[in-house]
Amino acid sequence: MYKISIVEDDKEIREELKILLQNSGYEINLITDFQNAEQQILNTESHLILLDVNLPQKDGYEICSKIRTKSKIPIIFVTSKNSAMDELNGIMRGGDDYIEKPYNVPILLARIQNLLNRAYPTDEISNLQYKGITLDILKSMLQYKEKEMELTKTEFKTLYYFFTNQDKIVSREEIIDYLWDNGVYADDNSLSVIVTRLREKLKDLGIENFIETKRGQGYKI
Repeated sequence: MYKISIVEDDKEIREELKILLQNSGYEINLITDFQNAEQQILNTESHLILLDVNLPQKDGYEICSKIRTKSKIPIIFVTSKNSAMDELNGIMRGGDDYIEKPYNVPILLARIQNLLNRAYPTDEISNLQYKGITLDILKSMLQYKEKEMELTKTEFKTLYYFFTNQDKIVSREEIIDYLWDNGVYADDNSLSVIVTRLREKLKDLGIENFIETKRGQGYKI
């Protein structure tokens, strides 16, 4: 699952992009502290950035330039600045693409996918591994030794969150916010049910005690 950072000060546009991209299967990271935007993005290890130009404290061109000193992460400017000079400036600062607001949704999604395909060939981001266990991103499968187990969408997202937070204790609230960002979920036991199902599947693969419960804190792998 690819992670996209959205750097946009307009709350309505930011939320619209977030919902659009989540519905398209992307994990979303919202940046609202624009003074430290570039460091936040680098810390979250995003795969692509959607970057506005007109931001408070610091403009998008400056953020792009600073990111480019440390990373080749794909950057798409999404902005109402629509002159040829604005677009040229974005490219010269290190941007990979430039889309004007109001954007055409299918074109935006196609350009995002195109950049991701170019930046991350399938064989480079096809799985995550930890303690001999492989999470196959393309197949939504869990693999261990010669065995494999199919995961539901929610089970996959939960394990993906654990794998990308290795050796960290993650709270139940963090995971719930990640899985059900719109705040709608069955009940408070939903996460417990998912973790129980995952533990059963892991046990069927011969894996014991992979997901640890840290009392009063959350979970850790």
